[in-house]
Amino acid sequence: MAVSRRGFVGSVLAGSALAATSTTELLGALARPAYAASPVGDVVGKVSVGYQGWFSAPGDSAPIGGWWHWGRDRFQPPSPANTTIVSWPDMREYTRGYPTAYPNLGNGSPATLFSSYDQQTVDTHFRWMQEHGCDTAALQRFNPFGDEGPTRDAMTQKVRSAAERHGRKFYIMYDVTSWTNMQSELKTDWTTKMSAHTASPAYARQNGRPVVCIWGFGFDDPGRPFAPAPCLEVVNWFKAQGCYVIGGVPTYWRQGVNDSRAGFLDVYHAFNMLSPWMVGRTGTLEGLDWFHTNVNVPDLADCAARGIDYQPCVMPGDLSSGHRRHGDFYWRHLYNMIRLGAQGLYVSMFDEYNEGNQIAKTSETQATTPAGAGIRSLDEDGVACSADYYLRITADGGRMLKGQIALTPVRPTPPVLGGTPPPPGGDLAAGRPTAESSHTQIYGSGNVVDGDPNSYWESVNGVFPQWVQVDLGATRTVGRVVLRLPPSAAWGTRTQTLAAHGSTDGTSFGTLVAAAGRTFDPATGNQVTLTVAAAQTRYVRITVTGNTGWPAGQLSALEVYAS
Repeated sequence: MAVSRRGFVGSVLAGSALAATSTTELLGALARPAYAASPVGDVVGKVSVGYQGWFSAPGDSAPIGGWWHWGRDRFQPPSPANTTIVSWPDMREYTRGYPTAYPNLGNGSPATLFSSYDQQTVDTHFRWMQEHGCDTAALQRFNPFGDEGPTRDAMTQKVRSAAERHGRKFYIMYDVTSWTNMQSELKTDWTTKMSAHTASPAYARQNGRPVVCIWGFGFDDPGRPFAPAPCLEVVNWFKAQGCYVIGGVPTYWRQGVNDSRAGFLDVYHAFNMLSPWMVGRTGTLEGLDWFHTNVNVPDLADCAARGIDYQPCVMPGDLSSGHRRHGDFYWRHLYNMIRLGAQGLYVSMFDEYNEGNQIAKTSETQATTPAGAGIRSLDEDGVACSADYYLRITADGGRMLKGQIALTPVRPTPPVLGGTPPPPGGDLAAGRPTAESSHTQIYGSGNVVDGDPNSYWESVNGVFPQWVQVDLGATRTVGRVVLRLPPSAAWGTRTQTLAAHGSTDGTSFGTLVAAAGRTFDPATGNQVTLTVAAAQTRYVRITVTGNTGWPAGQLSALEVYAS
């Protein structure tokens, strides 16, 4: 099993030894034409995300077998005593979960985890990337010449397929941690296996060349003991193969101090793009500002002077250590790097539940987290955050990078859409895709899942039946459906004749709740609850055949809860 980067790279305190760089030198370098080293491509001008794809579970058919990366002993089910994770994934959109030895969730449901080896898991992740402006995924590839190799080979194909389906780009990011024979084996792996994937239209290219990243040269730790000469030879070899080569390098690469060994500057300068590591370096806003001024500004000046693209690492913060500040930490990091003039961003990481710096959907509350396991949920500092919050911040940060919204230090992303905290137990329909038979004017189906009690769906008038539905993203055991109209007294009491139907494929629907008149009364919150007999369904459809208050189907909310 590859060792976590955190295991090798500890926090480096701000204020450590730095090479002096004068203001005049910095301004002069930033003014040179080389400041824009490359045109916009699949990494320059784009948001890239680190993708581990390294979780497996018994029964998923992964060659490596067991609970890969979920537990220290992969042949025993993960539990509070056998774990490598510090955050819990939001499991509502995966079609399959694998039972663990963790206690039940706070809401009483079994504690299950996903497998990256399930193609649906990878498709779900790449759909999230598509929906939230993550342009390119950097697929992590540790030494594939051991027992991990067959599983990592298969994961590359799964990532390629998902990227092609969802219009995303991907590239191979080699991590040389503990890879003794990396100088020869990197070349063998590329020529015999990985280079074939560059034929995919989804494989990332920059300046017309396939992108490869090598992470770990020059780090001052026993897991990467390589001398400068073989590292430089590897970089130049990949460039000779026609590749655009990114270097995942130490934070203090320019000075050769702290996390960087001396004597590697020629290696670093040989890369086409540099992406210095930042995870574990700071957990405060003040620390981010310090690094911006004292590290990132001179970093960019050095790169600009040499025609090297600069892709700084940005991070949401370690959830387990309380760094996130309900999104303010992540936004400050995005803002600092974009105002700096970085040519691209590398988000660390997409699915890193082991280190707590994942942006993928995460448990919102203790209701969806194993009870008593000591795992923090997204509301850990008292602010309710939706499971997709850090994906939505990423989307807004990407828009700011691309000039689609103004540069701003003020986070524009609300922790919960509509400003309403998620209900206890979790509304499975919140923010999910919708469909409808029809709508009038601006009253489309998306209004029933946006969390705003005053927006609503209204069908065309004078024609029944009409319907509105939500796609839960995966088949769920549904036990309750809550329907609402705007709570204002201006909405007089009305009875809508409606039924609830369910489907696992979006085509064939069965009855969940039979048609009946349901009264919406402002005095009781304009709310109706339908009880479902624990049905397995993915698509929930409400069919309206009559309305005493208006000749149309009307709903401001369609909420779905597990049984």
